Amino acid sequence: MPVFEDLLQRDALAEKIDALFHERVEQRATPGIRFAVFDRTGITFEGGHGHADTADRPPASHTRFRIASCTKSFTAAAILVLRDRGLLSLDTPVTHYVPALKPTLPEGRPEAPTVRMLLSMAGGLPTDDPWADRQESLSNAAFMAVLESGVRFATAPGTRYEYSNLGYALLGQVIEAVSGERYVDFVTNHLLSPLGLHETGFDPLSIAPERMATGFRDVDGNWLPLPFTGPGAFSAIGGAVTTTHDLARWAGWLGAAFDPASGGEEGPLSAASRREMQRIQCPIAPEPADDIRLKGYGFGLLVEHHIRFGPIVSHSGGYPGFSSHMRWNPQTGLGVVAFENATYSGAWTPTTAALDLLLDRASETGRPDDTQPSVVRDLSKGLLRLLTEGWDDMVADAIFLENVAMDRPYRERATELAALRERAGVLALDKLKILAADPGGADNGFGRFDLHLPCAAGEIVAKVLCGPPKPLRIQSITWRL
Repeated sequence: MPVFEDLLQRDALAEKIDALFHERVEQRATPGIRFAVFDRTGITFEGGHGHADTADRPPASHTRFRIASCTKSFTAAAILVLRDRGLLSLDTPVTHYVPALKPTLPEGRPEAPTVRMLLSMAGGLPTDDPWADRQESLSNAAFMAVLESGVRFATAPGTRYEYSNLGYALLGQVIEAVSGERYVDFVTNHLLSPLGLHETGFDPLSIAPERMATGFRDVDGNWLPLPFTGPGAFSAIGGAVTTTHDLARWAGWLGAAFDPASGGEEGPLSAASRREMQRIQCPIAPEPADDIRLKGYGFGLLVEHHIRFGPIVSHSGGYPGFSSHMRWNPQTGLGVVAFENATYSGAWTPTTAALDLLLDRASETGRPDDTQPSVVRDLSKGLLRLLTEGWDDMVADAIFLENVAMDRPYRERATELAALRERAGVLALDKLKILAADPGGADNGFGRFDLHLPCAAGEIVAKVLCGPPKPLRIQSITWRL
């Protein structure tokens, strides 16, 4: 599992990453930006560009920014703290805790969304970013009045993904109803303080002006400073104020739940519950152009399974005056957080590009012989023997599961392989590559693997799928030239 110090040409890599963020200021996407790169050991390097406020102070290590919807990870963790203490059930309808909500779908037999549905953005409520982002300081009494007058449902609860801030505002009310504490107090007392996140809070007006970034809006090429709103009934959707140091520590702690060397159980929420946050709970259809196999919302976090890098966990934040993004790869522990002080400016763009650079370099740093399990190398040697020395039933029996001969007799497979070998010509055995085809899977993803063997006629590719029984053997294989 690489750390940043292990990566090849890390100084040049750091310069390249820093340039991604500097470019945002040069392009006037934002007045200022602050970022931090982290691994299993903590923050490895950081930087800032532009100005953080109207006094043109640069964004520094401990400058605080609004992180908007990245706050939802704190809200989800707070719900799981209460669940793990036996104080609530995720499958209880939210109306048990917030009776003012009036469900309307399915028509004629309306159902209330459960706590689990709201956590995973499957509560049936409509997307509401522009409206909800202006409700932060709403009082609880005013929020109840909104609910009692009726809110619209877009779909029947539990039927599909739709991003809802209102759903997370309801979860804030659940936390208050169950714990007896204000939302901001519960998160502070039971998550922030135990983890030492002392630069994270919910009231920007309580922070010294020189330590608080100003949010801006672009008006005819000029940056117009925006006023702050204070904590209220919608703080649970996006009210947190923090530094890159604290948010990188938070993200690193969440990601450490997948690291067996970390001990896993430190902190106020178990490793199992943190892993639960980072698993797909409600699927989202990937865009056709995405390099994503699977995509979905966990609990307070977005989860994607990249075709090259395996699972990537993230969340974005957009608020009047601010944009934020946190992103990490649980397999490697590498991650990036970044803040911008412009309205909905898109901090995810440079952050995503930065993590891709890190993961690209991490994949180059590890040598194949270090990552392939020995049993996969043995299976590959057996396949090469069948290809280069001719078919041998004893070799085949050693590497294949029993279904292989049943699905297609060995004599047919032998004929196919002999014809492929003749068409291929001279083989470049010294250039054989064994590539994992299941990023995110066990054994470094080698439960599925591909063989790539250059030859005079091009390249032989074998796609291999191993079966469930141990020891590992092959249940299907396809060859092509």
